[in-house]
Amino acid sequence: MSITATELKNRLGRYLNAAETQPVIISKSGRAKSVLMSFEKYERFLALEDAYWGEKAKQAESEGFLSEEEVSDLLTKVSA
Repeated sequence: MSITATELKNRLGRYLNAAETQPVIISKSGRAKSVLMSFEKYERFLALEDAYWGEKAKQAESEGFLSEEEVSDLLTKVSA
């Protein structure tokens, strides 16, 4: 589903409900700017992203690049 920012402003409740079942793409000045999604889907996305980067870190460590502690320190610095 794709809507304009003005449409979102005028019918926020409707699109909050719609976002529970599907992402809502919000456009401004004819360009996609944001996506509205349910909090549950957002949490799943974050968990998937964390798992992906965790696997990448394990792979790098097994190949001799960084230790688990070095990866943790790097991620802490990057997310700050």
